[in-house]
Amino acid sequence: MEYSDNTVLKNLKSRYEQFTNVEKTIANFFINNKETQKLSSKSVAEKLFVSEASLSRFAKKCGYKGFREFIFEYEKNISKYNKEEISNLVINTYQDLLDSCHKMINQEQMKKIAHFLTRSKKVCVFGMGSSGIAAEEVHLRFMRLGLNIEAVYDSHRIKMLSSLANHESVVIAISLSGTTKEILQGISIAKSNGAKVIMLTSNRSFHLSSFCDEIILIPTIKALDAGDCISPQFPILVMVDILYTYFINNECYYQTKLNTLNALSKFDEDNIII
Repeated sequence: MEYSDNTVLKNLKSRYEQFTNVEKTIANFFINNKETQKLSSKSVAEKLFVSEASLSRFAKKCGYKGFREFIFEYEKNISKYNKEEISNLVINTYQDLLDSCHKMINQEQMKKIAHFLTRSKKVCVFGMGSSGIAAEEVHLRFMRLGLNIEAVYDSHRIKMLSSLANHESVVIAISLSGTTKEILQGISIAKSNGAKVIMLTSNRSFHLSSFCDEIILIPTIKALDAGDCISPQFPILVMVDILYTYFINNECYYQTKLNTLNALSKFDEDNIII
């Protein structure tokens, strides 16, 4: 059995957002646990500081008759986990994220944002930490198309450029959590100055809509923002690639891309040492 067949863990991950806080504590334990010893309801309850009744309700919510059936299936699945299957874990997680990206694409939204970028005089991409790395990738991709774009991952420069933004500016903010203080402050200032604000985030909180013109939702998994096994940049860059594809449909930008590629090729040819 491959790790992709681990129906118990897939079940937990698919139901995760429906769980209560107590149930998420229980789910986190089983998602991260790799041992099968001492998994009786009593030992797990003591370890997690929850009641055995909570474990029973959790199991039933996951579709099992009770905690004993849940543990039976869980131990059967987890016993298959070994070093050879670690690669399957990574690949399958990437595939799950890719499938989630596909389901979350809003074509009309992508067209609308591409239109914002086409009409802009200045584009700033805000990101900090791993999101800053993604911001730099966005900058490099769109710069080759002739867009006046800049990646910003310093808190002071975020504030300064936000204050300089106007109705001809577009700000793209990247924050998986949607709670990065420097990013939220920056887009709030930019929005008040009339800039179009686009945010890429996994945070579905309604309060972000007051700061943003468009929110591109990014799929995520537990601990993705910590870079645990899976690069937190992956789902961000997938969505950026999709936006890039919509943007490049504009013929003039596609020609600009060809010109930059030709310039690079010519430079390489001119510098060949014989």
